[in-house]
Amino acid sequence: MPVERELPTPEARDLLAMTREVADAELAPRVAADERAERFPRDLFAQLGELGLMGLPFGEDVGGGGQPYAVYLQVVEELAMRWASVALGLSVHTLSAFAVDHFGRPAQRDDWLPAMVSGQWLGAYCLSEAHAGSDPSALAARAVPDQHPSGEPDDPPHAWTANGAKAWVTHGGLADFYTMFLRTSDDGGRGISCFHVPAGTPGLVASRPEDKMGMTASPTATMNLDDARLDGHLLIGRPGQGLPIALAALDSGRLGVSAVAVGLAQSALDHAVTYARSRETFGKAIIEHQGLAFLLADMAAAVESARATYLHAARLRDAGRPYARQASIAKLVATDAAMRVTTDAVQVFGGAGYTRDVPVERLMREAKVMQIFEGSNQIQRMVIARDLARS
Repeated sequence: MPVERELPTPEARDLLAMTREVADAELAPRVAADERAERFPRDLFAQLGELGLMGLPFGEDVGGGGQPYAVYLQVVEELAMRWASVALGLSVHTLSAFAVDHFGRPAQRDDWLPAMVSGQWLGAYCLSEAHAGSDPSALAARAVPDQHPSGEPDDPPHAWTANGAKAWVTHGGLADFYTMFLRTSDDGGRGISCFHVPAGTPGLVASRPEDKMGMTASPTATMNLDDARLDGHLLIGRPGQGLPIALAALDSGRLGVSAVAVGLAQSALDHAVTYARSRETFGKAIIEHQGLAFLLADMAAAVESARATYLHAARLRDAGRPYARQASIAKLVATDAAMRVTTDAVQVFGGAGYTRDVPVERLMREAKVMQIFEGSNQIQRMVIARDLARS
């Protein structure tokens, strides 16, 4: 069912209308077959790029759409209502380009951002490691300078040699560039630096993609570094600035995940309502039985509450105000809601909901990972509680 949206401009309303039209025509007909075949829809990202959807929150000076984050996220949500893997891919791509957009030197922004925001390049974000997922300060993958700086404190080395492995990389092995966080000194969280690593870099190799419960059209793989050579100009920001860059990016990325989760939950709700209107028991549609009607009402309340939560955080971001706690709240609320709503949608369908003949079975499997990636929901509770303690 169409979502009632409050949008700031006629341009934004037209953008959402176009997104719905494209998603219905290009994403919805393919999602079931491609997810079952574990087939990555790379062509769709190129198409979204041609339509300007891959660079919506980036500045017009680099070819982006110049849209508020609250508008961009509603585009992500509309895509997720048809295909969560594609919406997640857009969110991860935006997360990957964040470092260059906010911390890159002018030459880096000029050279790399136009290809990123146009969708010519598809990005991946490489922070987690097998033993350092929720604790990025414990990263072990390392980049060692080949040559010492000239003596200026902010002058980066001329080149680096990188070794190690980055785990759980969305688009791993298929991305065109990797925003990668590597240890460059032993100074704990202050010893991590951020690099732009192009695909095809010698020594950068993807492992076999993970066999996942859901979102199987979105490849996830470990990226291995074996004496990978990184030129000095690939360093983003200053040496040792990587962790602040990573955490700033994740605040925005958590809003992207929130929008994906809400879109997924809205889809599950729509399927459940449609089925409940058409399925009859004891002489009337099952939606007219109070037990089921109240279940659907709770599902609708969860979806709309989650949407309001992520939009509140996005509007704080757009206003230039602190929003880290609100981003964690949005991620927590939206992904927990998605898990609950998709589980209840399976219940509405009864036995049929447990089969792959109906979409809600897939949606339930896809919802689970959203409580885990980009900071598990247990980590979000820690972030929220620490912020409250400081307030």
